[in-house]
Amino acid sequence: MKHTFWPTFIDVVKRDVVPALGCTEPVSVALAAAIAVNKLNINYQNITAINVQVSANLMKNGMGVTVPGTGMVGLEIAAAAGAVAGDSNAQLEVLKNLTANDVAIAKNMLDQKMVTVSVANVSNILYSKVTIFSADRSASVTIANSHTHVLAIEEDGITTYIADPQPTSTTKSITSNPFTDASAQDIFDFATQAPLADIAFIKQAYQLNNDLSIEGLEGNYGLQVGATFKRSMERGLLASGLLTDVLLRTAAASDARMGGAMKPAMSNSGSGNQGIAATMPVVVVAEFINADDEQLIRALMLSHLMAIYIKSYQNKLSALCGATTASMGAVAGMTWLLGGDIKQISIAINSMIGDIAGMICDGAKTSCAMKVSSSAGSAVKSALMALDGIGVTGNEGIVAHDVNSTIRNLSMLANGSMTQTDVQILDIMINK
Repeated sequence: MKHTFWPTFIDVVKRDVVPALGCTEPVSVALAAAIAVNKLNINYQNITAINVQVSANLMKNGMGVTVPGTGMVGLEIAAAAGAVAGDSNAQLEVLKNLTANDVAIAKNMLDQKMVTVSVANVSNILYSKVTIFSADRSASVTIANSHTHVLAIEEDGITTYIADPQPTSTTKSITSNPFTDASAQDIFDFATQAPLADIAFIKQAYQLNNDLSIEGLEGNYGLQVGATFKRSMERGLLASGLLTDVLLRTAAASDARMGGAMKPAMSNSGSGNQGIAATMPVVVVAEFINADDEQLIRALMLSHLMAIYIKSYQNKLSALCGATTASMGAVAGMTWLLGGDIKQISIAINSMIGDIAGMICDGAKTSCAMKVSSSAGSAVKSALMALDGIGVTGNEGIVAHDVNSTIRNLSMLANGSMTQTDVQILDIMINK
């Protein structure tokens, strides 16, 4: 057992599992706008124009998703809302103080054509540069590589801040891949045996995402996938049970998330939907078996850390739906709660990769709730099969005999041929 990984695992989870209000791509733009306004020390009346430049992937993920509290979709309203009322110190909760009056002001900016958005010719997968103009001044903030990483700040054309260079492979930092020498076994050992006090913080994922799920069932958000399941149960078309409850409650949280609810999600790897996908199926299984608090905490840690491990080998944004990889984390937590060991967890993850690998990401939008629920359904199916020792084998498709190799095969698909898929998806979205 490699205890040396444990402090790093804790740091990684604390870094990558954080509250986020709204889809993180437009929120990243809102954050850049808020920081730029703060640097100019002006209020919205002094803003004359807002220019937004983003990477192709960020454009894809920001075109069709509702910005919390605004009732509108797109990067234009995100930038305007961030400039008008964003809290520059609140990271991914930058829009938490947004009021109806703020939204009206932001919408007026759009009506006056004050906000422009374009695709930047950059190599960064995740990139946004927001420039705020006043009558005689300007400030630009560039966020890149992660949703809150400020790369550079310019004031009146002069660079006033540049982030430290990214560490090389020889630099000991969690900003490089901390899993290079780790395995699924190491993650399992940590989640199931680490001192409970060291990992109890993960329970906040349950609190935030469960609240979001309840909100999704009570309100009319997005495609109402979760609410549709609930109504179908009330009509007698569906029966309550483990599978139905996992689909219903997981989808409901995503409905609320993508429909603009003013409640934060606990994110994973920079994505609220990935945080939901790694949390809610585990929560439902824990309740189904009457798990105690320690079991819930350990299962959530196993799920979230496994999801981060799988995602760590992939580009931050890609043509591969992130809900699928997050649900592969969930299947680990679910299988363990149901009595499975690392062997059965490995079988379950392999089966999920054999089942849903290749589901495309065609931007953040309300229909993400359908992909989240589909991925959760695959997790339930794969967990139950694995408990019986049944799963996709290393003789089939991209699945290898060793789960760690299968995970790397999935990343080769996401980072290789699917990069061209990404180009095609954005081209279709822009020109349809």
